[in-house]
Amino acid sequence: MKYVMFICGDPEATDADSAAAPPISDWFDYMNDRRAYIEGIRLQPPAEATTVRVRHGEVIVSDGPFTESKEWIAGVAIIECESLDDAIAQALKHNMAYEGRLEIRPIHSMGGPDL
Repeated sequence: MKYVMFICGDPEATDADSAAAPPISDWFDYMNDRRAYIEGIRLQPPAEATTVRVRHGEVIVSDGPFTESKEWIAGVAIIECESLDDAIAQALKHNMAYEGRLEIRPIHSMGGPDL
């Protein structure tokens, strides 16, 4: 099963958390050895975000992310896993499990809506 892993910054992470984090290269080596890493995308910081909405027929375009949060999505990874437990095990090897937060979600579909 494919999962998306949202890689999020976390302002509550400490220097000790960062010091305990394994090198990200170890995670890539582990994932590539298992052929479990499908694709990843690193994002620009939240200051570069633009939010687009339509409300009551009016187009609203605003600078910055939609949410007012100190946490922010730094990137995403698409990973192949046997189960949620496997996805969690893969996430625990990622440095951002220590320095940030990882949200894992099963992928509903890829390439557009199911028709």
